[in-house]
Amino acid sequence: MKNLSKAALLSGVMAGALFAAGAATANTLVIAEAQTPEGFDGDALRPRTQHVVVQIYENLVRYARVEVDGVTVLDPDNVEPHLAESWTVSDDGKTWVFKLREGVLSPFGNELTADDVVWGWEKSFAQGRTGNFIANVANVAGVRALSEYEVEFTLSAPSSIFLQALTLYIPGIYDTTEVKKHVTEDDPWALRWMESNTAGFGAYHLQTLRPSERAVFVANPNYFLGQPYFTEVQFVEVPSEAARATLLKAGQVQWIDRPSIQMTLDLQADPNVKVERFSGRSMAAVRMNPKCEPFDDVRVRQAFNYAIDKEALNEAVFAGTADIAKSVVPPAVGGHTEEHFIYDFDPERARELIAEAGLEGSTQTIEIMYADIFWHQEPVAIQVAGQLRENLGLDVRPRRITGSEMRAATAPAEQTLCFFTFEDGPIVLDPVYTMFLLSHSTGVSNRAGFRNEELDALIDAARVELDLDTRLALMDEAQRIWIEQAPWILTAYPATFEAMTPNISGWIWHPDEHERWFDLRAD
Repeated sequence: MKNLSKAALLSGVMAGALFAAGAATANTLVIAEAQTPEGFDGDALRPRTQHVVVQIYENLVRYARVEVDGVTVLDPDNVEPHLAESWTVSDDGKTWVFKLREGVLSPFGNELTADDVVWGWEKSFAQGRTGNFIANVANVAGVRALSEYEVEFTLSAPSSIFLQALTLYIPGIYDTTEVKKHVTEDDPWALRWMESNTAGFGAYHLQTLRPSERAVFVANPNYFLGQPYFTEVQFVEVPSEAARATLLKAGQVQWIDRPSIQMTLDLQADPNVKVERFSGRSMAAVRMNPKCEPFDDVRVRQAFNYAIDKEALNEAVFAGTADIAKSVVPPAVGGHTEEHFIYDFDPERARELIAEAGLEGSTQTIEIMYADIFWHQEPVAIQVAGQLRENLGLDVRPRRITGSEMRAATAPAEQTLCFFTFEDGPIVLDPVYTMFLLSHSTGVSNRAGFRNEELDALIDAARVELDLDTRLALMDEAQRIWIEQAPWILTAYPATFEAMTPNISGWIWHPDEHERWFDLRAD
């Protein structure tokens, strides 16, 4: 317990008392988190929502698992049946019919039917949020039940993304027999009920929720893949990261999620802790808004890329553990290429471009905004600002804003921030989805208003192209244009770290970067 503050120690003591009150058993997994989930609707993600909805709501298909060098990983090129046992597709690629597994039961004992699938998609359409975006990018025009166990998806055009999109937890598949008991005239999707309740066909189910204290999940006794090793999961709020680490080292909790890099280094040195690593799929980039001066000049955007020593930034912020970013498509996604990367550290070239753009000697103050949405936003902003001052002689200053201000200003309808740090990445392991999400003019994570008609056309063509080689060629050209246009300062892909007690096994990396409790066991 050395080097801990009094507050951290007090948090640990309080958490320990909570665990004792929870009466954990040998088959209980105890997870220490910064806070309890604020809701259980995957279409309206709140803090810690995604961490738990992936345990509750599963989809028709999933990525296959393969062994690589003795490690189990997902195979992004192989989608296999899950809640559906099979499917057919029409010759024109626009009609898909899925045959559901029979006898799949929720924790309430209700059987999965095609109506449950349809209801979940209609809910996402009505909400117009995450699930609706997934539907749009995958060209889903309609979903209907053909029979009790057959559901038909109609696409507006063939989709190269559709099947992989169905690996997601969203649009959710709900036990509508249970959910509809809580529907009201002014709440037709039971959204208020979902703030503190769950009803899915996945491996776990919310048993109790005590906000700011703990959420307790229990295994679905009817889960179609059998019973998991952990029959109960306690998701306990411990706000202090130092306290979470202390509890893990002492064996009072078995898991803490995505520790900061300095905490990760500390945990890696402790024999009472096991730390798993996977290459990240979200870039900790710095966005430049072309609607703002001086970023309306591509030479300035390129100069800022040349002016950043990415290796030095990796060491300073991520202790050298991140992967240097050389494309907007991360290495974990098929079709990633570094062939078009040109921004090796070159201050001389950066200054030439700044001079060509007429910015040399400028006294204009350029603010780089950051928030606390991701732990690395502040140190990345400080490092980038410092390097731009040193290498370009520009007055660049980091400025902190709140997380809510940043989310509001970077929302699709706003995109008013000019220069800011953020992290985004795909949860579908597909290059077309990735490029659409992050760089298409209508992509929901294109947060700085970047628009390029040629790039949009390539992405749109790839969305309806079913030939793999042609799709990859289109995405190769799209990555070339993106690099040339330089809408972001490419920095690094922070690695995903998960810390656990040494006896925990079974962890598999998922593109949403959340473990699946069903996979875990204690040896």
